[in-house]
Formats: sequence, C-alpha cells, structure tokens
Amino acid sequence: MTRASSLLGERAVYVVGIGLHPYGFPSETPYVQLGLHAVREALADAGMHWPQVRSAVVGTAALGMAAGRVMLRHLGSTGLEVLQVENASASGSTAFRIACLQVASGEHDVVLAMGVDKFGDGRRAVLKDGLTPLSPTANVPLVKFALLARRCMRDYGLTIEDMARVAVKNHGNAARNPYAQFRKPRTMAQVLASALVAGDLTAMQCCPRGEGAAAVIVVSEDALRRLGVPRERAVRVLSSVASSEALPANDAPALVELVRTSSAAALAQAGIGAKELDIVELHDAFTIEELLYTEAVGVCDAGEGALYVARGDADIGGRCAINPSGGLIGMGHPLGPTGIGQVAEIARQLRGEADGRQHPGARLALAHMIGLGSVAVAHVLARA
Repeated sequence: MTRASSLLGERAVYVVGIGLHPYGFPSETPYVQLGLHAVREALADAGMHWPQVRSAVVGTAALGMAAGRVMLRHLGSTGLEVLQVENASASGSTAFRIACLQVASGEHDVVLAMGVDKFGDGRRAVLKDGLTPLSPTANVPLVKFALLARRCMRDYGLTIEDMARVAVKNHGNAARNPYAQFRKPRTMAQVLASALVAGDLTAMQCCPRGEGAAAVIVVSEDALRRLGVPRERAVRVLSSVASSEALPANDAPALVELVRTSSAAALAQAGIGAKELDIVELHDAFTIEELLYTEAVGVCDAGEGALYVARGDADIGGRCAINPSGGLIGMGHPLGPTGIGQVAEIARQLRGEADGRQHPGARLALAHMIGLGSVAVAHVLARA
C-alpha cells in the first residue's frame, strides 16, 4: 500500500518515554499527584530530565481550567509551552496528536503528551445545548450502545455470549497489567451473572469510570540522537488522523462508519493494510463496540467480529491482539489518560517489554479512540 502524504512521513517522530499512574476508583488523591507520578515515570523511562522538555500537551476532561500548568509547575518553571486539551474520551489521543505534529513540524523536538483525570462532575455540553431531548435517555451512551447491541442481535445473529466473551478476554488481559483498574480474571458465567445495567449489557460488559494518569515523551530524529536514547527502545509514529462523525451513505451506524473511515485514513497514511497489524487498542467502553470496531478497522472481515474473538484470534498470542492492556473494560477509562494509556501499552508491546502479557513478534499497531460528539483519533505506530 502506498503511504499517503503527511508531516509524519516527512519528519520522523518517536515515542521514547512512557509512564502511568495505575487507574483506579475515585479517591482522595489529588490529580497533581496522579499526573506527576506518570510524568516522572516517563522521564525516567526515557533517561531524560524535565528541563529538556520544551512543550507539554495535557489532555483532561473533568479537571477544569489551567490544570496542566498548575500541575507541571511542581516539576520546575522552565518556560515551556503548555497546552490543555479537552475532547471527551479522546482528550489524551488528541493531546498525543498535537504533540506529534509539533515535533513533525519542527516547532519543538521534545514534547510531553499526557492525560490526567479524576471523576469530576460528569456534566456534558450536550446537556447544556438549550434543546429539549427526545427522551430522558437520548444522550446517555450506555443506552445508545445497549440499543445498538440489541439491533446487532436481531439483525446479525449476535448472542449475549458473543458479547460477554469480549469482557472475559479483556478482564483476563487486565489481570496481567499492573496499571489496570480491574486486576481479576473473569469467567463467562461471572460476566453474564453480573448486574444488568441496560438492555442485555451487564456490569462487567461496561467500562468503569475512575481516575489515573498516563504520559509519553515524543521526540524528533535529531533529538533521538542528541539525547542518546537507544533506538531499539524508540517507537515510531507512522500516522496521525482526526475526524468527526458524518452521515453514512448506507444504513450502518454512523459511529461504526466513523471508525471505519478514520482507521482507513490512518492506515493509508502509514502505508500498511489492516491485516498487517499485530496489536489494536480501541474504544471498548461496551463489549458490542469491540466486535463492531474490529470489523470496521478491517482486522477481520465483515460479520466475523464475534468469531474472531471466539477463535482466539484477538487474544495475546493470536493473529492480532485486541486490547492487550485490558481495554477500557478491564484497564479502565478515566477519560483524559485513556488515549495516552493506549499509546503507552503499544510502545511497551512493540519494545517487547510487556512482561506477562507480551504479544510475540509485535511490530505494527493501531491506537484508535472515539469521543462523544462524536470524534475519532487514530495513530499507527511501529517498532523502530
């Protein structure tokens, strides 16, 4: 496949440092403590010092104004550029995209991209748009995906067990991830027996909300050499794409079409095909999403999402590991950090450093995140 033109194709961009604060349930821990833990871990991983960072892009959805500067000044006031980004679930992914483009453009050669969040008040702009909703649940994501799951069961023959199998896989992956919010493997019986929350979706088929932080350091080729970072621990960013929902030309759900078009654009920009991917980290806030999005990305053929999981193709060690971190369902979904956490997991996997959950021979990966609105942000990364 021919690589589409992009800044990232003209100027190499690398992830060289990763760090996380474990995701968890809401606590009294200040967000500053969560965020600085992740940043310090990323700096140590890269073998760098804070004054070497020339820009910081902070993704957060619930903390309020100026959270980034308030937090980062505790590392020292160095005069660096600080940006704060809110893009719902895609806040961290958007922060990472901006960091990559800053490096690719030559604006900066060492940039921190991070996400941090605590639970917050959860109030969304759609609830303040001045319009009377069609129903009290019209803007509730849980209800939206429960209805989508019911539609797929009716039209495509999906079963409750098909969806539950995704949760079993992702809880199992999360049990091997020291940064995950849920650290216990779950059986099919446990997933199906957990409380019904909407339609056919049980509690263990839905992601938790909580808190946490994730950070990555992005550098140019020149900075990679100047800083002496071992090339084998650098992960190259091949593409970065952002888009929003459009009206589909067919009867497919608009969100599924958004995943299809955005992932296709990211893969084209990287010059690879979907079936070349070894790892995909994607938005699985509800189990039905992973089944539909795996097909939409093209990792498996249309109509084969459930079979792909049932055969073990989506397992760590399978054809393409889907959400080896545990995904949103197992690792957690604190919003701001989620997309950065995906990139950190992919970098760890591509380096061969994901102890206890390493996907063998991983060399190409896709990080794909969607956010309310709906928006999509996708990145393809490769082992250097």
